[in-house]
Amino acid sequence: MAKEVRRDNKGRILRTGESQRPDGRYMFKSSLLAKPLYSWKLVPTDKIPKGKRNDISLRDKIEQALKDVSDGIDPAGKKLTVCQLYAKKNSLRKNVKRNTVKGRQQFMNLLKKDALGSMTIDNVKLSDAKAWAIRMSENGIAYNSIRNYKRSLKASFYLAIQDDYIRKNPFDFKLSEVIDDDTEEKIVLTPEQEENLLSFAKTDKTYKKYYDEIVILLETGLRVSELCGLDLNVAVNMKDRLILVEHQLLRDNEVGYYTAPPKTKNGSRQVPMSNRAYEAFKRAIKNRPKGKEFMVDGYSRFLFLNKKGLPKVAVNYDGMLRGLVAKYNKTHDEPLPHITPHTFRHTFCTNMANKGMNPNTLQYIIGHSNITMTLGYYAHGSYASAKSEMDRLCA
Repeated sequence: MAKEVRRDNKGRILRTGESQRPDGRYMFKSSLLAKPLYSWKLVPTDKIPKGKRNDISLRDKIEQALKDVSDGIDPAGKKLTVCQLYAKKNSLRKNVKRNTVKGRQQFMNLLKKDALGSMTIDNVKLSDAKAWAIRMSENGIAYNSIRNYKRSLKASFYLAIQDDYIRKNPFDFKLSEVIDDDTEEKIVLTPEQEENLLSFAKTDKTYKKYYDEIVILLETGLRVSELCGLDLNVAVNMKDRLILVEHQLLRDNEVGYYTAPPKTKNGSRQVPMSNRAYEAFKRAIKNRPKGKEFMVDGYSRFLFLNKKGLPKVAVNYDGMLRGLVAKYNKTHDEPLPHITPHTFRHTFCTNMANKGMNPNTLQYIIGHSNITMTLGYYAHGSYASAKSEMDRLCA
């Protein structure tokens, strides 16, 4: 007896597993799939009935589903949203720094507000990823921040590939080909600017009390959070003229003061004092209020304190430098650029590079985890440093 041929309401032959319900919707069942597939279209050229949501055809879905089965793609995993995937990736790395936790939450909040966050990962295409980057830029997010966010998303989608949720990584593209890199070049003070700033700070009645802190930042290359964390009990060795860097001091509105390991894996280090730094430390220790102690994670004799006798943190220096530069520029024809505590770190690195310090030595002193970061400062040469080096080599 001949097998009965099943047809749809347009007279087309239905294949094994395909059927059409009384309302006209197509369905496919197979023992290979956990759930049936549905669509209002049998083939791509069919039209969606009026009032029904647009969708791909049943046979396109069958082809995709069976290919997923063949490739071992997890049908449940690929339906994770981008937010869920990012959360999963973060959950697999514990004991991260508090700043990292805060940064993750900040990015998660951005993802939740953007259309990308609610998309299932199997539907995110290269064009969606690029459109996301453009939206971030249009919303005022800095290029470097977008680059870091893109790196996190690329890592998240790489995890999804390893877990057999998807096949391709939509964030595997070069960001600079999508949005302009508007990152401002690192500000480095010239020797003249450095000395003008120090001379002004040393004699100004308002800012002379900050002179030694500025000198130490310029002479050591410390991060400002490392400077704030200097505890006289353990960190400042005046006998051997060295600074032990083993933590940074931070503060936020939720937990108040707290310490954290140095920013990079190479951040724990001993930094030698130059003569000018040594003299600045001597004055700072002498002028420190006696008996002032404030315990934070076992540290108490912090060197630099605010008016309330509490340890200074980065925001104190940001505000101080804004005021100092503004006052200087009011009375000088050649204004100083915008200066942050990190400007002093950049200036230190550039000065040492221009003086011929070995890159590996500078990497150790500055606490960089990657020599490539350190080598970048050797590009901040000047005519004077170039001429001096040429004279030395060609003598």
